[in-house]
Amino acid sequence: MAVNTESNTESREARMTEEPRTTPNFLRDMIAEDVRTKKYGEAVVQTRFPPEPNGYLHIGHAKAICLDFGLADEVGGRTNLRFDDTNPEKEEQEYVDSIQADVRWLGFEWERLCYASDYFGQLYEWALKLIRDGKAYVDDLTADEIRQYRGTLTEPGKNSPYRDRSVEENVDLFQRMKAGEFPDGARVLRAKIDMGSPNINLRDPIMYRILHAEHHRTGNEWCIYPMYDYAHGQSDSIEQVTHSMCTLEFADHQPLYKWFIESLGIFPSQQIEFDRLNLTYTMLSKRKLLQLVQEGRVSGWDDPRMPTLSGIRRRGFTPEALRSFCGYIGATRTNGITDIEVLEHFQRDDLNRRASRAMAVLRPLKLVITNCPEGETEYVEVQNNPEDPSAGTRQVPFSREVYIEQDDFREVPPPKYYRLSPGKEVRLRSAYFITAQSVVKDAEGNIIEVHCTYDPASRGGNSPDGRKVKSTMHWVSAAHAVGAEIRLYDKLFSKPDPFDFPEGGDLFDNLNPNSLEIVADAKLEPSLAGAKAGAPYQFERVGYFTPDRESTAEKLVFNRTLPLKDSWAKIEKKAGA
Repeated sequence: MAVNTESNTESREARMTEEPRTTPNFLRDMIAEDVRTKKYGEAVVQTRFPPEPNGYLHIGHAKAICLDFGLADEVGGRTNLRFDDTNPEKEEQEYVDSIQADVRWLGFEWERLCYASDYFGQLYEWALKLIRDGKAYVDDLTADEIRQYRGTLTEPGKNSPYRDRSVEENVDLFQRMKAGEFPDGARVLRAKIDMGSPNINLRDPIMYRILHAEHHRTGNEWCIYPMYDYAHGQSDSIEQVTHSMCTLEFADHQPLYKWFIESLGIFPSQQIEFDRLNLTYTMLSKRKLLQLVQEGRVSGWDDPRMPTLSGIRRRGFTPEALRSFCGYIGATRTNGITDIEVLEHFQRDDLNRRASRAMAVLRPLKLVITNCPEGETEYVEVQNNPEDPSAGTRQVPFSREVYIEQDDFREVPPPKYYRLSPGKEVRLRSAYFITAQSVVKDAEGNIIEVHCTYDPASRGGNSPDGRKVKSTMHWVSAAHAVGAEIRLYDKLFSKPDPFDFPEGGDLFDNLNPNSLEIVADAKLEPSLAGAKAGAPYQFERVGYFTPDRESTAEKLVFNRTLPLKDSWAKIEKKAGA
């Protein structure tokens, strides 16, 4: 399905005007040079994003998506979304749907939606050609025997006793494999390359295996399925992909990729490897992520602690921030690790510009303004976003009783504590100066109320006589507050390297026991009662939040995207950036 709409053009132009890139990207340079020299003639640059539909996409895929789609966009090229669906036992339509949603959420649209399964017929015919050319054979060795015959990194492999079957016998056996005459694992089709090659991938790799399993698209039409290393390059060639970008772990597979293309004499797609995205405190193994879900250690693939795109989207991350981050880190030929605080810096910077401000008290302490008239409500004007004057203002109710954070009052203040304490004057945001006078305690001695007075002349948060205060605090009118559940998310793992565990230990030993804290009865200003899922908010002095998909009018639920603290900005400042 070709897609070439005006909205796609507009979104492409919007992406190209985002924050300038600051890191070299050799892929961009290579593509620009290929365009300049017309390496592929008059053909446009064609890329593809080729996920396997066996799990949800994670943030590592975001980098690949931005490269595949973004670099093609820059030179007027095209990008296909292709599902490399060659393993029916692990693939599901749920994953196909989620991947499409994630790509679109990031802001990209594909030229064509393709599947490797679309090419099963062609791949089969090409396999027959390789057999007839004496470059492939049917092998009866078991999986364990094939591993034994393959050799090691320091020892060459040895030929299978079935390697020299005649072309006629191999064609007959392969056709019977396709017809379903043999059970799973009875035979495989292997490429005939070089069992003595120093590159183990060239030691007669398996091309097809017998698998009587229902495919999510082709049903039971096939009982033999191509291996990824065979299907991938030929799928690229069928789609005439000019730049097949993949991560560095596939570098040793490139000679095999070329061998198949050259042996078949088909369009020569070019494979190029780049560094994968690795983040501190983050684990990106799809197998391990699936284990987290299956074992109930998280609530699902879209748990806001998960590094999946659906998870971070639910947590409140924005596609604009992810694209800026991916542009910043660039692409190199050497794997490294990026501090997660770099990602968080880009997200805070984006939310600071776009998030509406609101006041929310997570751990409420009642404050009674004793000289404020009882039963009266007035409204104070508050900016919606000081970074965006066009966002305007809102009217927030103010009354005799308000909630403040428990941490914003100390009966006996420690040194350099500038918030509220007996006899100290502070500002309530956009409202009045107040001074604490006394406290009310329960039977256990816990403070349950603070009584104070306010200066009516300081309406709006400034005093006519010009006196200053050292602290400004957020608040919520008790009479108008709406209750909400607040989910405070933190890093899923407690160590920068989740795989750093002692012998006999396990990756999951490093799960952060404090990765989720639920605040059951926070108090929010009434404007948040109608907040829509996914809308970004900055709760002043607290952090960035977004309504969860489970949030309803009867029970508001907000997820913390990030706290306000930005240690990366401090690091950059110290470095003189």
